[in-house]
Amino acid sequence: MKAIPLQQRGLEVSQLVLGCMRMGGDWDKNSGITEEHYREGQAAVEAALEIGINMFDHADIYTAGKAEKVFGHVLKQNPGLREKIVIQSKCGIRFAEGTSPHRFDFSESHILNSVDGILERLGTEYLDILLLHRPDALVEPEEVASAIHQLKSAGKVRHFGVSNMSQGQIKLLQAYCEEPFIVNQLEMSLNKFGFLETGIHVNQDEYKDTVFPEGTLEFCRLENIQLQSWGPLAQGLYSGRSLDGQGESIVKTAELVRNMADEKGTTTEAIVLAWLMRHPAGIQPVIGTINPDRIRACRDAAEVRLTREEWYTLYVSTRGRNMP
Repeated sequence: MKAIPLQQRGLEVSQLVLGCMRMGGDWDKNSGITEEHYREGQAAVEAALEIGINMFDHADIYTAGKAEKVFGHVLKQNPGLREKIVIQSKCGIRFAEGTSPHRFDFSESHILNSVDGILERLGTEYLDILLLHRPDALVEPEEVASAIHQLKSAGKVRHFGVSNMSQGQIKLLQAYCEEPFIVNQLEMSLNKFGFLETGIHVNQDEYKDTVFPEGTLEFCRLENIQLQSWGPLAQGLYSGRSLDGQGESIVKTAELVRNMADEKGTTTEAIVLAWLMRHPAGIQPVIGTINPDRIRACRDAAEVRLTREEWYTLYVSTRGRNMP
């Protein structure tokens, strides 16, 4: 398999990323971190390292900051680990506080304060990559550029990217920022296949129902921006979760995934991830489980090679209708 965009930029990253959103328990900012949470975090990191994952994804909001604290504890208990891994975090989402609603914030002060908080919770002096989490309707690109310049100059962040953004939104920010945006993290999976439908349905009525931003996939490929997939395992729909109440296409696709896994002597998780990674854009899945067994079940994902026919068989099945 060819090098993915981050690898082409000289970053030694694994093709899978461990998403740390579930570390630290619930999302109540008033609840504490237990010893069990620390043990879960350690076990998840160990399982990830065991299968070759060296990149870890965070956000300042995950379990109200507790996810980063748990990971920071893991780093503290494992001297030397920080220099062997790549840590990515995000900022820009602000939950409701008092009379202030749930909102997005790319102001210079919020970005700078968020990164300071992230570094403190992780117990590290720098982030390898910082992503801007959700598009802020009130974004001032000049403020983003100023924040990025300060973070880079201070050595607090080495690289920058975005999450959930269209090509136009990236272009606007890039026009003001000297540092390149090298990642775009979007929801893509065998169950969230809008990234394919926007191309398949060009000039067809079906396109109007597709929310994935047109041209974003192609733009990222042209600019060598790493496409990362959040939710790549589709919350276990095709790898063991109960399918009670699910539609025919999901049930049929889950059966196809199981059959392919049996034929190739691997796991259903590996097939689901391999389907994403078969795309020539070099998609990097961010797996969201912290269950060590499920993490290990993803081990073969980079080694499984689906034929064009197998890939399209799954695609046609999950979309529930033939190609146009």
